[in-house]
Amino acid sequence: MNRKITLLGGGSWGTALAKLLSENGHQVTVWLRDENQCIELNRERVNKKYLPKIQIPDNIIFTSNINEAVKDAEMLLIVTPTQKIRSVLKQIDTEFKKDKIIINASKGIEIGTLCLVSDIVKEETTDCTFAVLSGPSHAEEVGLSLPTAITVACDDKKISEEIQDTFMSSYFRVYTNEDVIGAELGGALKNIIALGAGISDGIGYGDNAKAALINRGIVEIARLGIAMGADVHTFYGLTGIGDLIVTCTSKHSRNYNAGNLIGQGLKKDEAIKKIGMVVEGIPTTYAAYELSKKLNVDMPIVGAMYDVLENDADVKETVNKLMLRDKKDEKML
Repeated sequence: MNRKITLLGGGSWGTALAKLLSENGHQVTVWLRDENQCIELNRERVNKKYLPKIQIPDNIIFTSNINEAVKDAEMLLIVTPTQKIRSVLKQIDTEFKKDKIIINASKGIEIGTLCLVSDIVKEETTDCTFAVLSGPSHAEEVGLSLPTAITVACDDKKISEEIQDTFMSSYFRVYTNEDVIGAELGGALKNIIALGAGISDGIGYGDNAKAALINRGIVEIARLGIAMGADVHTFYGLTGIGDLIVTCTSKHSRNYNAGNLIGQGLKKDEAIKKIGMVVEGIPTTYAAYELSKKLNVDMPIVGAMYDVLENDADVKETVNKLMLRDKKDEKML
């Protein structure tokens, strides 16, 4: 079925998903804040800043008028940084954010409110159905049509299957899940662990340390997820372990790369500047740290990352503190 779909945001992930949806036969509009960037993309058909190797299909429309972009859309796909989502939704006239299917493809937790994106959407829209698209999926590979498998989570099974049909292609496989909270948390929190994996490599530690970090990282993610009502099994799937592995090990991961720079001695702001794109794991660390305290969930890796980012703690000393914590039995939760 041909659908009218609007993407809110046109970075690397938004560009890759717009291309996929266009190839699947849908009418795709991309909203961008910058009018000059829209003019350039409509003319050049290449996103030089984010995905310079990808040719953008001619039928994708770029616009800076958000109400024109969303008014006739059946589905809205959120691909803006999590900390900007609320302000973007507030720009849309009330009449155009009712009874939509809203799919979140961003990963993070809002600082201050500690809201997941599902909470933000519920607060800022009316009678919309929310779903989250998450899993191991670098934009650079999706843009090149390389095989990718992800999950769409929605508490309405019929809607999740509609979204599955909308995105599925010969190279983009979509599974369904009903655990929205688990999918959101897995996608958000894995960025914190990826920062840690990058720091570990930046210091010069080996594969043993990174493997331990990844494994214990999923334990922390699951602990917080269970405390917030998620299904533990979600964290064993694509939105949990799957996304964690790719983000902690890939050259495409901006969170891993930022962590690597911090491990080499750069401050967080220097690392962000050098990456040149949003590093979601940094604000998410602050939000997750506050959530762990609020819900009394033991998250030592998150606490260590918070100490490094907020207090400029020495990275080697921080790792040593983790290694010298009190003796414990290995428990997955």
